[in-house]
Amino acid sequence: MTNRIFITHFQKPCYNKSRVGGIYMKHSVYLSKEDFLSQNDALQTALPYTDDVKALAQPFSLQNHRFPNRLACQAMEGCDGTASGEPDELTKRRYKRLAAGGAGIIWFEATAVMEEARANPRQLYINPNNLDSFKRIVEDIKETAMRQNGYAPVVFMQATHSGRYSKPHGFPEPLIAYNNPIFEKDAPISSDRIVSDEYLDRVSEALIQGAALAEKAGFDGVDIKCCHRYLNCELLSAYERKGKYGGSFENRTRLLRESVKGAMAAVGHDFIVSSRLNAYDGFPYPYGFGVPTDGSINVDLTEPKKLIRNLYDEDVRILNITMGNPYFNPHVNRPFSHGAYEPPEHPLVGVKRVLEGVAQLKKATPDMALISSAVSFLGVAAPHVTAAYIESGAFDFAGFGRTIFAYPDFARDILEKGGMDKDKICICCSKCTEIMRKPGGTPGCVIRDKEVYLPIYNKLCKE
Repeated sequence: MTNRIFITHFQKPCYNKSRVGGIYMKHSVYLSKEDFLSQNDALQTALPYTDDVKALAQPFSLQNHRFPNRLACQAMEGCDGTASGEPDELTKRRYKRLAAGGAGIIWFEATAVMEEARANPRQLYINPNNLDSFKRIVEDIKETAMRQNGYAPVVFMQATHSGRYSKPHGFPEPLIAYNNPIFEKDAPISSDRIVSDEYLDRVSEALIQGAALAEKAGFDGVDIKCCHRYLNCELLSAYERKGKYGGSFENRTRLLRESVKGAMAAVGHDFIVSSRLNAYDGFPYPYGFGVPTDGSINVDLTEPKKLIRNLYDEDVRILNITMGNPYFNPHVNRPFSHGAYEPPEHPLVGVKRVLEGVAQLKKATPDMALISSAVSFLGVAAPHVTAAYIESGAFDFAGFGRTIFAYPDFARDILEKGGMDKDKICICCSKCTEIMRKPGGTPGCVIRDKEVYLPIYNKLCKE
């Protein structure tokens, strides 16, 4: 389904038809330097490019942690935990492969901090009763990485409340900050599913406890998740909500700020408190964050810059920046070559929006370390574009999302060979997302990891 809101604001699509990995695509990921440079010039996106990717190999230090390089595995949920929220066999397999792959950061996937906050019955859920299972997987990540690479990554746990996307029993049980007509249209969610201020107080307590548990489990840091329209993120645009969590900027950012402050008080000095933060939603005011009040969906980073400065003043020193909503306007946060609808812009335009947005945020608070997003569509050009940004000081780390399903050792190839293998890259075909959207689906790469995930995909399609 095409979202008409965006069609009137973005340029007419410019299609590049091709077949990649056996899949017909209107937009092809880049398989060569020449392909990228040619289209970058034709679209006038002016993304920087360097042949020398040495900037990605540079270490980075923060709070007594040494990040061995500037490459990050983003939080990609596998929906493959146990019913009690522990990592299961596919979960362990995924992180063992990522650990061996050489990235300097592993941003561990969305992990619920309340039972009702789970996005599916197999989402990970950290609690005092299963803490040992998280200790074991973190130990395995560190040991595998040391054995394979001679260094261990910095590992963050993403603490989440799924909000409107909560499905702890396999069917929607939304918990929302407010009804949004862009999503609900003429069928608003029942008012008893709009969370009270008292409930949000409990969410903050749960996020703080989640941070403390993450530290006990051996993670190096925690992400108080505030992106992609999950509960914390939805509050950023709660302009019309009453009470202490709505209306003013101070109120709309309260859950994030107080959870971060509380987490810092609950953990040791060397434990890193961070957030994966939406800087732009792509929805018009009063339903979107990072947009002007004129009803357009242009990017306005005034409030995101203010929020990042507030977090810096609370001693946050690293943030993971993203945009959009993967359920509603995925072309904004993960530009794709093939998906459920025809995007209203060329994917390269979406990539530039994210990377340039992160660069603007970095310029506003230069001492805040920032991780970029949305680079999988760049294909083999991804390390060269992100290295150019990092070399210029525009941001600090290159974050790879869907790529890690397809190409878990992408970092090693970049660091040892100076680039990525065109026969191993993610082709942005969205099949991992298709699996995630189906009941019981455990997403992975159908193309590059087909021995495991093609049978899962085929079975779900038949059902």
